[in-house]
Amino acid sequence: MKKNIKDQLSGKKILFATMSADGHINPLTGLACFLLSWGCDVRWYTSELYRNKIEKLDIPFFPYNHAPDINGTNVDKVFPERKTITDVGAKANFDMKNIFAEMASGAYKDIQEIHEFFQFDIVIADSAFTAIPLIRHGLQKPVIAIGIIPLAEESVDLGPFGPGLCPPANEEQRNEYAGLRQVFNNIVFKEAIDTYSAILEKHHVPHQKTMIFDAVIRQANLYLQIGTPSFEYERSDIGENVRFIGSLLPQVASNKNTPWFDERLNDYSQVVLVTQGTVESDITKIIEPTLEAFKASETLVIATTGGNQTVCLRAKYPYANLIIEDYLPFADVMPYANVYITNGGYSGTLLSIKNKLPIVAAGIYEGKAEVCSRIGFFKYGINLNTETPTAVMIKGAVEEVTSKKGYKNNVIRLSLQMERYNANNLCARYIIGLLDGKPIDELNFV
Repeated sequence: MKKNIKDQLSGKKILFATMSADGHINPLTGLACFLLSWGCDVRWYTSELYRNKIEKLDIPFFPYNHAPDINGTNVDKVFPERKTITDVGAKANFDMKNIFAEMASGAYKDIQEIHEFFQFDIVIADSAFTAIPLIRHGLQKPVIAIGIIPLAEESVDLGPFGPGLCPPANEEQRNEYAGLRQVFNNIVFKEAIDTYSAILEKHHVPHQKTMIFDAVIRQANLYLQIGTPSFEYERSDIGENVRFIGSLLPQVASNKNTPWFDERLNDYSQVVLVTQGTVESDITKIIEPTLEAFKASETLVIATTGGNQTVCLRAKYPYANLIIEDYLPFADVMPYANVYITNGGYSGTLLSIKNKLPIVAAGIYEGKAEVCSRIGFFKYGINLNTETPTAVMIKGAVEEVTSKKGYKNNVIRLSLQMERYNANNLCARYIIGLLDGKPIDELNFV
């Protein structure tokens, strides 16, 4: 009798490998715990910063050793010159070269050493983990990349990834985008691309020079994109290894006694949830303008600061309709909210869609523009096209997405579509398919 998927997975050795950032790690935690519950031997390689988080999941942890341990808390200390770079393109190139490209060799050496005593069957990595090609070709192990940002694969149908360009409206714009892709590849990101290309050549990885994230996607055995086609731009040349898996959500602590609740939720008919994530520490960008927009109003605002200046904000905005906390479980808060205000974090955006919340988005850097542009283009909310919206802009956008039913209806349709995907089970089937050596064109389970 043929074994079921769970039985086939039981005992498989799986190494998770991720960049050092919440947005790269958190979305994969739910999958890791799911595989652990199905009898897999799951272990995790990432920054020492996340040891406690991973070990709390009962997953053995491997820290960066040869790879540079660069994360949101120390990046400007490691690279003090980074703070002096004001040009957006130059700063992005600096990050791509020094944070992403340069870590590939060290991470690969770490994983080679891990493999000497933990002979994993497969690696699951976030889509920005640049050692993926080295692992696949050097260790001859299958590697799955999980798309924790919108699909960054280059396409003849789209502009370059990063600036948040919507699909071309006409042939003239299409030609303009083709020129921009050349500029990005040959000028703006040339140094980063050359650095990564040299690393791939040193490790005898066949490749074509291209944007780093594009190269990583194409080099993975399978690229599993979080989300659905309805949250992605159409393209005629999508890679044959790309699959959509719906909402892949973080593991939620099972030891919570009671869900979060505040009695003030009973007193307001409109509730707004606002966040800047855990990386953006400048609370004047979105959080403060939102509090300013709705202070002493009939709208309840729930703001999560990521631990940035929470006490100061409470002192400055001591209004009954404002709840200001370091962190809150979004899964508990979102069922009460009417609107989600964000700088474009992908995981939070997908969670808001799951909870059928229209969105007000205001973010540009660190790939946020790509998320925000999709929100606006597909009319799942409003993209304010700025990092620093005013209180007037935020209030007007909230009024629009709550007064016009089209935004809510669009989000509901997308949410229902995502519910048709069982992300964990899909990933499990793809893992078994790769380990069984099935051709890529046979691995399509949606």
